[in-house]
Amino acid sequence: MMPEALKLDRIDIRILGHLQANGRITNVDLADAVGLSPSPCLIRVKRLEKAGYITGYGALIQLEKLGAMQVVFTQVTLSDHRREDFVKFETAIRKIDEVVECHLVSGGFDYLLKFVTRSVGHYQTIMEEVLERSVSIEKYFSYIVIKSPFVKTHYPIEKLFSSHE
Repeated sequence: MMPEALKLDRIDIRILGHLQANGRITNVDLADAVGLSPSPCLIRVKRLEKAGYITGYGALIQLEKLGAMQVVFTQVTLSDHRREDFVKFETAIRKIDEVVECHLVSGGFDYLLKFVTRSVGHYQTIMEEVLERSVSIEKYFSYIVIKSPFVKTHYPIEKLFSSHE
């Protein structure tokens, strides 16, 4: 059963913005930041969690500190474009832990994937395994990331969903 959709107001949006930037913020500090007292703030947070707007809390990991890694973006074009072809591809890709993002896109190819692997060789091994699964890949292009000057881990929620145009 789907959680009931809520009508969000500007305070709900501010709560979401603050929580995505700092999921460990105390309820007292969050309430102060959004202009509420702690009890109503906590009620709103619990309501946002129950409705599925907040899906979890986690730690951001600096992968480079753990060791060498390689980010690769991959454009994938499927050979057939029937509904079952898309489902088959997405089901197979979802099972690959190193694929951290999968986007169905419009334009010159069908999917844009983001891989995080140990090395280019590791990435190639994964792609060979994917190709052996017969998931209707006609062609793919790999883009090895040399450097990521920045990667934002939060969305500009207040700018995207404010009532002001």
